Amino acid sequence: MSFTVGVFLLIASVLVGGMVVTLLHKLNKDRLIKVLLSLSGGFLIALAFTHFIPEIYANNWEHAGYFILFGFLIQLLLEYFSGGIEHGHIHTNNKSGTLSWTLFIALSFHSLIEGIPLDSFFLHGSVQEVSVHAHHSHYGGSLDGLLFGIILHKIPVAVALMTLLIASGFKQVKAWLILGAFSLMAPIGMLIGHFGALNTWFDLEVVLAIVVGMFLHISTTIIFESSENHRLNIVKLISLMAGVGLALLFVG
Repeated sequence: MSFTVGVFLLIASVLVGGMVVTLLHKLNKDRLIKVLLSLSGGFLIALAFTHFIPEIYANNWEHAGYFILFGFLIQLLLEYFSGGIEHGHIHTNNKSGTLSWTLFIALSFHSLIEGIPLDSFFLHGSVQEVSVHAHHSHYGGSLDGLLFGIILHKIPVAVALMTLLIASGFKQVKAWLILGAFSLMAPIGMLIGHFGALNTWFDLEVVLAIVVGMFLHISTTIIFESSENHRLNIVKLISLMAGVGLALLFVG
């Protein structure tokens, strides 16, 4: 898959979420967000446990757990500022046409970080073909799954963000500009990953471990928050299991 196609898919996933909000007014967006989040949560947690965590530890990297934990804590901090919009929380306390900059920055920073490891897959076509990323060669198929997981998660997040913007009194043009800016964050992260790796600013494997930690926080939060009276709604449970099954089939 080419870099251009990858960028298109990442941007399109956000724009699709925005279109759902603006074109399908009568749709129960809260239910759609929860179902899509359960699907993406199941996919991400299955991908983390069955692929990324074993593959990270396969290199006998003794400090891997610290970076996974660091990613988990980073996401915890980001959600303090974002209000948990990453897993469907929408707080509309004003109609003034303003948005908390801390929310947008936190959400964008998350998207930026998760795009960095995708460099190995997109900018080089296949991680197996590039000597500078030779130590990432065993991530090939999983990075493909990472892309799909990010896309799955971005759609409900975009629905939640656009819903928040409209409910806060934003005009359509301004709301779309903000959503468009958000859609560029992951592709920018990919470029940072490319130049950072080429200039040895950082190790992509370290960033990948941090991203896995962030996804563990998001996916577990989605799963636990999907329960009502300590029981999962049957639709959400099916969506969750479908996400797990999809991950096992996709990169199995």
